[in-house]
Amino acid sequence: MRFDGLPALALLLGCALGAGTLLVLSVWAWPRHNPAGAAVARPLANRHPNRVTVLGISLLIGVIVGFLTFALSGVIGLSVIFAVASASAPRLVMRRQAHKERLLMRTLWPDVVDSLVSALRAGASLPAALSSLTTLSPRVVHHAAGEFERQYRLSGNFDACVDVLKTTWADPAADRILETLRLARHVGGSEVTTILRTLGGYLRQESAIRQEVEARQGWIRSAARIGVAAPWVVLALLATRPEAAAAYNSPAGITVIFIGFGLSLVAYRIMLAVAILPQPRRWFA
Repeated sequence: MRFDGLPALALLLGCALGAGTLLVLSVWAWPRHNPAGAAVARPLANRHPNRVTVLGISLLIGVIVGFLTFALSGVIGLSVIFAVASASAPRLVMRRQAHKERLLMRTLWPDVVDSLVSALRAGASLPAALSSLTTLSPRVVHHAAGEFERQYRLSGNFDACVDVLKTTWADPAADRILETLRLARHVGGSEVTTILRTLGGYLRQESAIRQEVEARQGWIRSAARIGVAAPWVVLALLATRPEAAAAYNSPAGITVIFIGFGLSLVAYRIMLAVAILPQPRRWFA
């Protein structure tokens, strides 16, 4: 089945309508964070659009891609496969963004430790040292530090403010840093800067090792994506020929397409599982 008589203008208008709807939904899917720091109250790991919005965008993308594939090839099975695969694009984008945030935070904590050590060596108190993080450039650090400073001035409760800061950052390295400061606050001692410097060196070394391992495992992920995508690109090119489209629209052709998709999905998940590097756990959450 083909839409040989489908006007190009109708196809263009359909794509424009889908793109416009996607842009409208993006207001709720990816809202701009409040520059005053209102978005800092939520954990970094939970800063994602709501599930209903993601589901709506995924369905919209799937319908558009499926319609375009069917309009260009006329192959029902291929259109369904492309629609399902493209519907997962928003989730993949969210995972990619979360991975970038983790990488940013991982390389950030040694600098945070160095800033705390400098403030403490200059004679600042522990609350003042945490408040001094407002001078660091990454927004996720100085907004949270500014909120800590504001809450500490209002309540004077160091432990409660540290708990809020731990919830905001929601990171294992941040938990270790803050618990070190909490312990120093309760028991005192002059070795807190030495402990922090040791912790900072460990965090920097751990970050370098994980980056090297993830870079090597990135080859596996790239090979998995290429290995899965290549057969379907070839299939899409073959489907543009009328005789191939007729063959793939037969019951046997549809069965072959869906079995091939299932095998591709299983192989892709296995290759990704091989490349997964376990993330550190939050023992002090």
